[in-house]
Amino acid sequence: MPLVLRDPTTVFTHRGLSPHQFTPIHGLNPLLQAAANLRPPNPVKPTTQTSKPNAAVRTERVLSANPRKVFAAFEQPELLAKWWGPTGFTNTFEQFEFKPGGRWVFAMHGPNGASHPNECVFREIQPGTKIVIEHVVQPWFRLTVTLTARGDQTHLAWVQEFENPEVVARMRSLSEAANEQVLDRLQSLLAGESL
Repeated sequence: MPLVLRDPTTVFTHRGLSPHQFTPIHGLNPLLQAAANLRPPNPVKPTTQTSKPNAAVRTERVLSANPRKVFAAFEQPELLAKWWGPTGFTNTFEQFEFKPGGRWVFAMHGPNGASHPNECVFREIQPGTKIVIEHVVQPWFRLTVTLTARGDQTHLAWVQEFENPEVVARMRSLSEAANEQVLDRLQSLLAGESL
């Protein structure tokens, strides 16, 4: 029996499928259903992308929670769906496999009603300290989140690497503003505020 969590902003389904399997989800947005059925039969291969510091957007934040609690906000889909995305966005998770090589397929729904399909692969997970997420649809990027304890708080470093300096030049202002809003929402969640 699949685990389905529903609240006003989230639909999450985890069936323990391998990355190349897909089972239709009743009530899933038709656009997401069509996109899911178009996925290739083989799992996404890990990239050999190397670090490109001149193609990255960076931000840092000290959060008023320990690294374990911050990590849980990434690891637990019902929490992640509440804060992922800029202000006013909600999420529908189709697939969420929080493990190295695991897929994360979801749609972000903007305040204007537009849906934005996304697909990511978790490339590296070090419990309580590091998460590397590769966004495998356009625009491609690799997000590295590093968590460092500072007393009972956490220093979070957020590095979003794009394909090349030209792409980051086009994406920088949007990404910088959106990333700050995402981290504001995370901070509110950790503080127990309603989002």
